[in-house]
Parts: sequence; C-alpha cells; structure tokens
Amino acid sequence: MGRTKWKGPYVDKNLLKTLTKNNINNKKEIKTFSRNSFIIPKFIGLTFLVHNGKVFLKIKITQSMLGHKLGEFSVTRKSFSYKKKKK
Repeated sequence: MGRTKWKGPYVDKNLLKTLTKNNINNKKEIKTFSRNSFIIPKFIGLTFLVHNGKVFLKIKITQSMLGHKLGEFSVTRKSFSYKKKKK
C-alpha cells in the first residue's frame, strides 16, 4: 500500500536540514542512512552516499530517479555465483 497523496513524499528531516546547511551549490556528497526517503526534484544533480548496511554507495541523482526511494539504488545483497572448478 502506498503513501497517501495529501501527505506528500516522505523525506527525512535531517536530510533536508543537511541540504540547506551545505548549500546545494556546493555539490558536496551527502552521507545518509535514510534509505526510505523519496527522491524529490531538489535532489537532481546531487551526489548521495547511501548506506547499504555495510558501506556507503555513491549515487548520482538523475531526472529518471524522481519518485523512487534512495534505497532502491543501493543494493544490499551480493550476487552469488558458483566458483568453477579447475581441471
């Protein structure tokens, strides 16, 4: 079930605070643990370091990412493949 339209997209308060504090013009990387925050038009062109549970992954926000959550772009699981045996 999605979030109601009258509430608007969820963005962490601390994340918005760091945006205004760092001045968007700085183009500085913004470190965040908030994977559940929506990407809003104010974020376009910025670089975020989103925590995936172990490390921070660098994500550059583009126009096509609008409306998605930050956590969708930082993968939390490794892909598994069997090792090939040497003959």
